[in-house]
Amino acid sequence: MSVKVNPLFQRLSLLTGARTMEALFRTRVQVFGLGGVGSWCAEALVRSGIGHITLVDSDRVCVTNINRQVQATTRTVGRVKAEVLGERLREINGACTVRALNRVFSRETAAEFGLEEADYVIDAIDSLTYKLDLIELASQTKARLYASMGTALKLDPTQLKTADIWESRGCPLARLVRSGLRKRGFRGHFTVVYSPERLPRHEEIETACGSAQCFCPSRCGGEGPEWCGAKKVINGSAVTVTAAAGMILASLVVRDLHARYGGAAAPVAEAAPAAVHG
Repeated sequence: MSVKVNPLFQRLSLLTGARTMEALFRTRVQVFGLGGVGSWCAEALVRSGIGHITLVDSDRVCVTNINRQVQATTRTVGRVKAEVLGERLREINGACTVRALNRVFSRETAAEFGLEEADYVIDAIDSLTYKLDLIELASQTKARLYASMGTALKLDPTQLKTADIWESRGCPLARLVRSGLRKRGFRGHFTVVYSPERLPRHEEIETACGSAQCFCPSRCGGEGPEWCGAKKVINGSAVTVTAAAGMILASLVVRDLHARYGGAAAPVAEAAPAAVHG
């Protein structure tokens, strides 16, 4: 007997079946960090039928984001990333509940985000301290955590891998995350997306972000140097890698739900266990 499904997701439902699609629509995902990884992950989740998504990022769109972030265009420079992406996702699926938060996640602000309501938490945060805060606090909830490690200084998306954080190798950010978690006494498990590739940085290319010579146009109201952030080092990144990492993160959520509700037998990642509890 045939089952009617939302035509927006008809092609996916042919792969997953109706029960997985129903589970996707009931699922609540929180995505922290809407850069080159998180923005693509969020869009992939909504295009896959997720019914509730929270978008968290405190930044505005910078002109240098255009090469790799979904919401970054010449028309959105200067606008709040979470708000712009939220508008786009509502256009994709108006039935999806989209909550866009222009805030910094930290141990001090954690109560504002409702982590305890999430079924899945996606960590695509750049700041190491805030990343560790999210990992540590998400591990205390029922949510399953998937995290992105470093995607800068890479050109080959085929080198992206998934593994338990303690089994990832060759990624400098993953090494820092492991070290930081050990110092905090964290012994839980969660799946990460990472790549061992590391290309050299071209020092001859100027990087003006966070300085008085910021590239962003004057219509940003002169706020560019503040919200671009005065980073010590700005590394190069390619959309072919960042977007691929975001897609992998989204696929981990979809495949995990399909494994539980659609009868799929294949594991969703190389890591075991994938959940953060413990």
